[in-house]
Amino acid sequence: MEKTLTIKWKQHSILPGFGISLGFTMMYLGFIILLPLSMIFINTMAMDWGDFWHTVTEPRVMASYKLSFGAALAAGLINAVFGLLIAWVLVRYEFPGKRFIDGLVDLPFALPTAVAGIALTSLYATNGWVGQYLTILGIKVAFTPLGIVVALTFIGLPFVVRMVQPVLQNLEKEVEEAAASLGANRLQTFMKVILPEIIPALMTGFALAFARALGEYGSVVFISGNMPMSTEITPLLIMTKLEQYDYAGATAIAAVMLIVSFLLLLVINLLQWWANKRHIRD
Repeated sequence: MEKTLTIKWKQHSILPGFGISLGFTMMYLGFIILLPLSMIFINTMAMDWGDFWHTVTEPRVMASYKLSFGAALAAGLINAVFGLLIAWVLVRYEFPGKRFIDGLVDLPFALPTAVAGIALTSLYATNGWVGQYLTILGIKVAFTPLGIVVALTFIGLPFVVRMVQPVLQNLEKEVEEAAASLGANRLQTFMKVILPEIIPALMTGFALAFARALGEYGSVVFISGNMPMSTEITPLLIMTKLEQYDYAGATAIAAVMLIVSFLLLLVINLLQWWANKRHIRD
């Protein structure tokens, strides 16, 4: 008696069209993301290793790396703290003008970055509305690294607020009341009950704000002053090399930024995965 061997080529699912949708998804990601990114490395390969290393390790370039990553990290941490505070106030309290303030959070999304840069520079310059009073205190914002952090904080705030806000809205108040009834004070309730729930969203918002800040150009170019070795960010340096038709040098610096950014975001995602896993286990 012969047995027929049947091969199951396709596993049917409840929702059809998986193959076609996956194909379109991969094609879209390939054309929109992978292909442009691959061109960075292809153009960089036109340089030999010595020229590449000399280009990406010049003192001026190294100073721009330090400023760009440091300012982006500082702005991301500031947004993580104050973004959580703003999300908490918008979710937990009712007050006049709440809808207006909630709408203001999205303003950096809609405002052109160049307009934001001009507005911040006018505001924090030594003769600006805020800058003139900070100058009296010996604090200079415009045309300093501090001004860059201010600009990056401005454009990155909505990411944290909009990531944390829905999580806070979905938290059941009964859980907090149960913790309070068991003797937990406010700090213990926040640290043991609320914070573990919002940490994944908070880290996602921080990662998005950090990534956005790394590539920001329009709002920073005005308030930074663009002084080499002092307030010159890496995106501006890339633009300068492009204007000089040094495409290989520009893509070499961009490749370093891309690799380091990918590694940092990978670490952040691993930390987020670890926090999720620990929360589920607890």
